[in-house]
Amino acid sequence: MSRGLWFVAGAGAGMWAMARARRAAEALTADGLRDRLSALSVGARMVRDEVAQGRADAETDLRERLGMSPDGPRALPGAGDQPTSSSTQTSQVEQAAPRPIENERGTD
Repeated sequence: MSRGLWFVAGAGAGMWAMARARRAAEALTADGLRDRLSALSVGARMVRDEVAQGRADAETDLRERLGMSPDGPRALPGAGDQPTSSSTQTSQVEQAAPRPIENERGTD
């Protein structure tokens, strides 16, 4: 029984090695290399398209969260709209900022 088991294991390993060798030989032919290069270009194109789609989705999501229009910058407030408190605070801070000290000595 032990000899039969080893015979089957050896035959299986030989068949597996032959199949691997046949695949490797086919991959190194001109047609095999052409197939692999075309598959590589298709894969790169798919990755590029997925990245572009993800970037577009992320931009749309970000524009929605920031309250911007989908195809351009945020619309300016209308004439009747009141400025927000943060813009009022910013303008007050800018007005209260000290002016630079000018040269106190006269020109010679």
